[in-house]
Amino acid sequence: MIIRKLYRFEAAHIVRNCSSDRCKYSLHGHSFRCELQLWADRLDRGQMVYDFGLLKRHVKDFLDGFDHATLFWERESADFRRSIERHSRRWVRLPVSPTAEQLSRVIFVAARALLSNTDRANGDEAARVHSVILHETETGCAQSFAADADSPAMGEIDLSRVVFSPAVKAEWADPKMWDKLLKGARFSTRAPEIQIPDARARRRR
Repeated sequence: MIIRKLYRFEAAHIVRNCSSDRCKYSLHGHSFRCELQLWADRLDRGQMVYDFGLLKRHVKDFLDGFDHATLFWERESADFRRSIERHSRRWVRLPVSPTAEQLSRVIFVAARALLSNTDRANGDEAARVHSVILHETETGCAQSFAADADSPAMGEIDLSRVVFSPAVKAEWADPKMWDKLLKGARFSTRAPEIQIPDARARRRR
């Protein structure tokens, strides 16, 4: 079974070496829509593939990192990189060109890593990333599967080379989330236990 969670973010990029002069020479923006699809061959204790509420933690913060950010390829000129990092508070430096195709691969690899590094607490161990569909416009999108995300022919997606600006990380629930992921830290989906006062103790007061 496949489930889908839809995210939205606004971002700017330049697509070097493409056919359109408007796209390859000028910064421009898009209203991106990202469909994260999860798959499992069995359901958890709540009879779900994966509780959408659990995605509100690390996966949602990761994708929010792209919102109102300038996305740029690490191979841009030093002058361009310095200009973006100096004049924009929110930016993301990527190991690949920020096309819809490559962004869908980056999101796939990152979402897979975040889920893989999350300790499952409700019998949802079977859930994994099925695909990522990234809509760049109303009529155009790219869809990545595991084979695409891991394809050497499309370029290696090394998450250690995905760099979020300090201002982006500062707005996350855990500003060190990305650094922890890169170090292999484990994340938990377990909610803190709620202490319920003993009714008999209240009566004795």
